[in-house]
Amino acid sequence: MTDNSLLAGPALRRLRKREGMTQSSMAAALGISPSYLNLIERNQRPLSARVLVQVIDRFDFDPRTLREEESIGGIDGLARRLADERFADLNIDREEVSELLNSAPQAAAAFARLYDRSGQEVGGVNDSLIASRREIERWRNHFADLDSVAEELADELRISNSDLGAALTERLRERHQLSVRVLPLDVMPDALRRLDLHARQLQLSEMLDRSSRNFQIAAQLVTFEQREAISKLVAGAQLDDLAARQLFERHLTAYFAAALLMPYGRFLRACEQTGYDFVILQRRFGVSFEQLAHRLTTLQRVGQRGLPFFMARIDRAGQFSKRFSGASGATLLESEATCPLWAAHRAFERRGDLCVQPIIVEGADSGPAHWITLARTVDAIGAAEQARFVIVLGVEARYGSQLAVTKGMSLEADAAEPIGLGCARCYREGCRQRSLPPRGAPLQVDRLARGVTPFDFQGLKQR
Repeated sequence: MTDNSLLAGPALRRLRKREGMTQSSMAAALGISPSYLNLIERNQRPLSARVLVQVIDRFDFDPRTLREEESIGGIDGLARRLADERFADLNIDREEVSELLNSAPQAAAAFARLYDRSGQEVGGVNDSLIASRREIERWRNHFADLDSVAEELADELRISNSDLGAALTERLRERHQLSVRVLPLDVMPDALRRLDLHARQLQLSEMLDRSSRNFQIAAQLVTFEQREAISKLVAGAQLDDLAARQLFERHLTAYFAAALLMPYGRFLRACEQTGYDFVILQRRFGVSFEQLAHRLTTLQRVGQRGLPFFMARIDRAGQFSKRFSGASGATLLESEATCPLWAAHRAFERRGDLCVQPIIVEGADSGPAHWITLARTVDAIGAAEQARFVIVLGVEARYGSQLAVTKGMSLEADAAEPIGLGCARCYREGCRQRSLPPRGAPLQVDRLARGVTPFDFQGLKQR
């Protein structure tokens, strides 16, 4: 079965019942046999293009309803929700998630909607962040229309001036009568960018480096020239929370700005030609490592896909301040804690160095468990005081041979370092780095002996 096969049995069955038809009568209307329709309804045969056209034509049917799972992020989106610790004792695996989505997609969508809203009703900034992130995940962080428009604009700007920063500045001056002014830190102590319409100025902090200045100018240009396109995407998200809508809008603005600095076609070609050499890509496109990492999670254009990277930003305490799964299907980012054995933590002690680590994620309940992760420190943009984070990129190990940075490195699973999803979700025995016992594991306390780890527990099936 190809990737384009459409399994739409439950939707077709609901349509038949809505029309009050038997399988025989609907099969006759569609020009197929009842037995074939029965197989389609049971998801044992895909819905062919010819039959789909017949369904649309004869029943005035909206084909978008055949993909209910897209509204909740597919199997990965539903698996993420069911990985909530409130369901931990149910041991729901990926196969069961797939069965639920295939056999009862509307029930799955109802559960996802209830789950999402239960989180939003708690109130607070975190819930707004969660709602915004879930909408980004629903799109898998790829907005094809924005990419296409950004690519056209980037080509237009290159014709006017090969220096992108100068071209962006000139565009603001000619089209919007705005000049760009760099102001000292004492004038803009708490802002990176400020629009002063009275003075007709886009004011930027002197603490921004060149790549960040270009990004901020591009972001401001987007707010003028792509407002309608972005507003439509935000409205289509149907987010109830104002802050969630604003966060989603900010993400889309940054997405377009990055697409302008790294136009899809040219950027993907450069990635493939250089083996995703981060140093070369940064210099060629004049971007920071963090900007580059964001862009690498978005390369999902049909017929022109890049490697499916995930990206995260963590602080010294292992807390996520950014996480984008893209098309990777990674569940490593869904845990609220990180494993201290992950090289992302060691990267803090190696400022500016790229830490490459093949890992096996133990306890992952969906998606591949064998990854190549690449971590590097970044300093907070425009900060006068030191603030440091680590940016982590990850891709399935089976793609590792396409990366220049892995040359000479063993990509076999037995050479990878086992890590967990945080101690509470890790059931690996004998880990001397363990800080907490695994959730749900019966602890064993031996009065006559003391083990090498602080917690002894009975082995449990990994969730």
